[in-house]
Amino acid sequence: LRGSRVLLVGLKGLGAEVAKNLILAGVKALTLLDHQQATSEDARSQFLIPTSSLGRNRAEASVERAQNLNPMVEVKVDTENIKDKTQEFLAQYDAVCLTCCPRDVMVRIDQFCRSRNIKFFAGDVFGYHGYMFSDLGEHKFVEEKQKVVKVGPGEEDGPKAKKVKIDPNETTLIKKVPECGD
Repeated sequence: LRGSRVLLVGLKGLGAEVAKNLILAGVKALTLLDHQQATSEDARSQFLIPTSSLGRNRAEASVERAQNLNPMVEVKVDTENIKDKTQEFLAQYDAVCLTCCPRDVMVRIDQFCRSRNIKFFAGDVFGYHGYMFSDLGEHKFVEEKQKVVKVGPGEEDGPKAKKVKIDPNETTLIKKVPECGD
């Protein structure tokens, strides 16, 4: 995580929360990309834009407060539209997070990210409703499960052998690769 370069698109409410969490987690570099101008609604729905910055680009208006969260993270600004970005631009990142993007843009960028094994996240919020999608490509993870205690010698054919024995105080870690649908 500390060596990751992340692109975050869309600096509305959700984008500001994602930016805060990434910066506080200590990624190496975060690029804030947004081509829209800050409105009074933006200043009320996300805490990175001061009310004095209305009319400025949302990414530019957010960068100062974002950078103050963690001076060890390099926070950059890009004011262009994500639709106009090239594959070479996207290839410089380890993870891409999209908010406030149309479906066709999300699909196109996800396909490129998958082909380059770049982690991809997309999401948005609409009042009380929202969605989140992640495409992590091929990756490994560790699952923690309760340890099953094996039946001792001499108990294989008795009534104790039919009972599942799980020790709730002991767990084991299992390395896995997700299958389609996980």
